[in-house]
Amino acid sequence: MKHLLTIAGSDSSGGAGIQADLKTFAAHGCFGMSVITAVTAQNTQGVTMVQNIDEEVVAAQIDAIFSDIRVDAVKIGMVSQVNIINIIAERLAYYKPPIIVLDTVMVSKSGFDLLAPDACSALVEKLLPLATLVTPNLPEAERIVGFAVQDREAMIKAAKKILALGAKNVLIKGGHLDKSADDFLYTANGGMWFAGEQIATKNTHGTGCTLSSALAANLAQGLHLPEAVKESKAYVTLAIKHALDIGKGCGPTHHFVKMFRKAGYEE
Repeated sequence: MKHLLTIAGSDSSGGAGIQADLKTFAAHGCFGMSVITAVTAQNTQGVTMVQNIDEEVVAAQIDAIFSDIRVDAVKIGMVSQVNIINIIAERLAYYKPPIIVLDTVMVSKSGFDLLAPDACSALVEKLLPLATLVTPNLPEAERIVGFAVQDREAMIKAAKKILALGAKNVLIKGGHLDKSADDFLYTANGGMWFAGEQIATKNTHGTGCTLSSALAANLAQGLHLPEAVKESKAYVTLAIKHALDIGKGCGPTHHFVKMFRKAGYEE
């Protein structure tokens, strides 16, 4: 069994963040561990408060895991402050996990800013060079590269720039495109498109967290990057199609739809 570590924020409603990551790891047959960078007060309608964890506590969590348990892959999610980014980069550079998937979490679906204004450059300078794969959506790509990313041509341009900034591989997520949800993977060997379908539902809470965690799991289990992207997109698409209509806002995806079906539970 592969051992996966998520370094991210906690979502009290269970649809995104640490909770979504651990559910995704479990759905892929992996053992999940966590380093919590922030505690958020949120539900399906939005984020109301964030309490960042002291960087010393973040470092202690990382050390506790790596000093005792083999880590086959790391997924990084919400890391909202410069001091937290710096300590994560320092400890991961020391422990050198074989796979790091960086999900550049910046703004919640409700518009709450999850990355401090001065932290974007730290994320680019410190974490991008450590990343096996970075997975920005279009608004996040725009903040990283400094120009509008709203169509396929701009996605290609952005991916090339992000690779030049130090990431080993880049997956630009196209969920914000007008007429498709196609993603663009760019590596040192070139780029390729992955078709995605737009699904008519408001229940998409945690999709970015879920995709990046699925990618970490699939890469840890030995899939080559293009196949990992294909399988991870298929997993997320199914989870969205069977999303849970929970709460008054944007409900979560169904991380365990296949397992529930096998167990005979009704959705």
